Amino acid sequence: MDTQSLLNVGVGAVLAVGGWLGRELWGAVKELRADLHRIEVDLPTTYLRRDEFADGMKEIRELFAKVFERLDGKADRP
Repeated sequence: MDTQSLLNVGVGAVLAVGGWLGRELWGAVKELRADLHRIEVDLPTTYLRRDEFADGMKEIRELFAKVFERLDGKADRP
């Protein structure tokens, strides 16, 4: 086998491996894009919205205020 044929086979093998690697990376990027899109769509329904959090915290503060009022009344007793 002469040098040119050996070089052609070597370059062909390197390009084949490079093509396979490129195809795998392309597929992985497409899957990541699909996953990111799913996350963008599901995010508003999965996590707590800011106004819902504020409403919940308001209720908790009101309950704590009632508890503290009752505790303050008991602290005055001997």
